[in-house]
Order: sequence, then C-alpha cells, then structure tokens
Amino acid sequence: MKIPALIMAGGKGTRMGLPVEKPLVPFLGKPLINWVVNAVKSAKNISGMYIVTSPNVPETERKCAKEGLRILKTDGKSYHDDLKQAMLKGGFQGPVLIMPSDVPALTGDVLDRIVAAYEKNGKDALAVFVPIEKRQELGLSISSTDEYKGVWYAVSGVNIINAKRILFEGKIETGAIVTDEVEVLLNVNTLKDLQIAERIMREKRN
Repeated sequence: MKIPALIMAGGKGTRMGLPVEKPLVPFLGKPLINWVVNAVKSAKNISGMYIVTSPNVPETERKCAKEGLRILKTDGKSYHDDLKQAMLKGGFQGPVLIMPSDVPALTGDVLDRIVAAYEKNGKDALAVFVPIEKRQELGLSISSTDEYKGVWYAVSGVNIINAKRILFEGKIETGAIVTDEVEVLLNVNTLKDLQIAERIMREKRN
C-alpha cells in the first residue's frame, strides 16, 4: 500500500515565543519542516507529499514553493478545519498519512511501519499515541491528549485517516499505535521542547 502524505504547517506556533514561523524554527542547523520533509521523501509507502499552509505562515509557504513542494492552502481557522479543507482541495479518496511539521526525529522507516499497521488494522483511521508519563519524564510539554481503551495518551500528531470519512460528523472507527519511540515522541511545541529534543537527537547521533 502506498498513500499520500500531508504535512500540517499552517499553525501560528505562538507557544514557541519566537519571531520566526514555527515550521522554520532552526533545529540542529535546518528548519523543523525540512526534517519532516526528508523523512517523507525517504519513505517507501508514500505516493506523494503535500504541505498544508495558511495565512499564518507566508514565509513557510514561499520556502516550500521555491523548493518545488506541492502546497495546499487553507484558511487557518483551526487544525481540524484546515485538515478537512486540505483533504477536499487535494481530492483524496482513500487513506492519507497526516503529520505535523514539528516532529523532527521522524524517519521514513517509521512512516512505512505506520502505513503497514494501518493496512493490517483495517479501520477507517489509525492514531499514533505516546505515553504521557514518557514525555513528562523527559521534561517535554503535553499539548494534546486523547483517550484510547480507557487510557489517556499524548497525541503525536502522526495519524492516518480515510479521506472519505473526513466529513463524517460521528465517531469513526479508529485503531492506534502506542509507542515511546523517539521518532514520534519528540513533538516540539515549546522552546523548552526544542532544547530537549536537540539534546536527545545529538546524543542519539553519538
């Protein structure tokens, strides 16, 4: 199975407290979004990539356009509204892999495993969750949580959803991967997260 991927890059990123747009925040020498783009490019189970932008990120949009990346422009009202708008604009009819632009440790291998898990799962959606205590243990922020089988987890932002169900207002059947792998654990939401993630990545390289 090969599926398209959306990199969500339209958020304001106000929690970073930096003058630069969040996708362009430097991480170990290159913008956050470049790490995610490179991960998607190296994945075997992804058929194409789109950067989802909004009026909040004009510099990010210009950079991605200059690099020849395909862009889906949204209104920037909210994450979920932008996702629906991007799905409709892209004309997607099947499963789509979705990820934020702030998970710099992602790799193509991890994305391929997520796609394979979705195919095996057979449900409309697949979410990737991280144990809350693992992020707390590392000193990372908890920005978004969700419940799965009676347990609350931190949301990694990486998931797959069948585009045909994106406008369905009820609860869709969702499977999940629960992991504390660094590749999805390092979701950068604050300046402190950025510093911790850079330290962890340096240690991993060494």
